[in-house]
Amino acid sequence: MTGALPVVLVPGLACSSRIYDPQIPALWRRGPVFLANHARGGDMAAIARRILMEAPLRFALAGHSMGGAIVFEMFRQAPERIARLALLNTYAHPETPAFAEFWRGLIAKVKQGGYRAMMDAMFAGAVHPSRANDARLKAIVTDMADDTGPDAFVWQVEAIMTRADSRPMLAAIKCPTLVMTSDTDNSVPSRMSVEIANGIAGAKLITVADCGHLSPIEQPEAVTAALRDWLEM
Repeated sequence: MTGALPVVLVPGLACSSRIYDPQIPALWRRGPVFLANHARGGDMAAIARRILMEAPLRFALAGHSMGGAIVFEMFRQAPERIARLALLNTYAHPETPAFAEFWRGLIAKVKQGGYRAMMDAMFAGAVHPSRANDARLKAIVTDMADDTGPDAFVWQVEAIMTRADSRPMLAAIKCPTLVMTSDTDNSVPSRMSVEIANGIAGAKLITVADCGHLSPIEQPEAVTAALRDWLEM
């Protein structure tokens, strides 16, 4: 489609472009799609700056989980370039001391050689309970973890731990915004998405049913439909 707004997709923690595989064909049919690489080190500001350098001049921007935190930082740096925002299963608040301790524990496990075992153990809690034994879905998550690798995982966690508080910025977001959450997200509770949607004037909030944290691959049809509608908002 000539003149269609490009879309930039940012994956979450330990996720690669595979997280958006179900959505890419539908988005591609309407215009250019760019997959951000957030696994090359640096703090949130540096990651966002690198993606902005590689992105089109003006674009629609979607981020899942950690990708949403990167999206907020990209908006902080270049709001004039972002025409639309989609925030999937993500958060605007800064890190808490209690959760920082959890992250430090994960980093220690990874540095001791436990990356794959840790990712395997975390799978059941990341998805809806009905998918805890879904071999196909687990294979996708394992492949994404391998795409990321232990070094990049540590960089990503360190970036998450030092992220800025994006809540004061919410009122400054004026572009069409979609906020998505899931009814059974044990990683990012839906109240965090509600907080984001309440802070952005005119934001559309969608709750995906029968879904855990990995909404783009757990309920791909629902997420694809929501993103298509978002591009027409």
